[in-house]
Amino acid sequence: MTSVITKSALVLAACASMNAFAGPSAKAPAPAPEPENNALFDTLGATLEVGYDTRYYFRGLYFADNTVWTGLNISIPLTEQLSLGLGALYTTTVETTVPDTTGLNNGVGDFDYSELDLSASLTYDAGFAKFGLVYTHYEFFDTFSGSVFGASAGQDEGALTGADEVGLTMATSVGPVNLYGGYFYDFRIGGQYFEVGADLPIEITPWLSIVPAVKTGYALNYYTDGVNPNAHPSGFSHVIPSVSAPIKLTKTATLTPYVAYNISLGARHQLNAQDSEFFGGVKLGVTF
Repeated sequence: MTSVITKSALVLAACASMNAFAGPSAKAPAPAPEPENNALFDTLGATLEVGYDTRYYFRGLYFADNTVWTGLNISIPLTEQLSLGLGALYTTTVETTVPDTTGLNNGVGDFDYSELDLSASLTYDAGFAKFGLVYTHYEFFDTFSGSVFGASAGQDEGALTGADEVGLTMATSVGPVNLYGGYFYDFRIGGQYFEVGADLPIEITPWLSIVPAVKTGYALNYYTDGVNPNAHPSGFSHVIPSVSAPIKLTKTATLTPYVAYNISLGARHQLNAQDSEFFGGVKLGVTF
């Protein structure tokens, strides 16, 4: 970019010098006509992502191992401040090993988990912060707790095949730190969830950044019934520090590996297979 600006400045300077020596009769060249834009949209405002995670944790709750996923998000501007968002995310486990309680499969259970999330949102940019209203439908193809040999691994809430949720979100920045929070209400179980987080992007090179982040949440009667009778129905769910490294491959493609550490708190101690553990993954995102 600097090279282009420098060359342009030299060309303009040369043209000015030629005009000065040519006298008052010299005429400046006519500007080139701007190219016509015949496209309906300059960009679609869409992001397509694919990824892999060694563990799938959602709001501090463990779901499966070795999951792959793909997601599509579209942002449609309605006014200068208001935009409509549409999203879809599909997640499935490639291989999750669980004990075989039937004794028919060499001690290894045939565990399946897959999920589809469909969302619609409105985001208002107030300048100092962005506020959002989001609706999400969750479809659990193998039930909320997954299935072993075709049977749900959970009961009651753990055996649900779908849920609907509405949420209020907020995102802002304080200096270089990005802050975000949200409140979510699940209509299916009447549970509530609060979430706050922060991250600090650190640019290493024009194409590489390091982003330390932390997130925590508080659950109110949020997915404990039928999963583990000893679990606390309400309380802090988890703390999850993480570090990601977005690598800008092209103008539109970014590869992001990450490592994280899920620390289970009161509302998750009795629910997760591992109380606290490291996990990681990678995603590729393309905007168009």
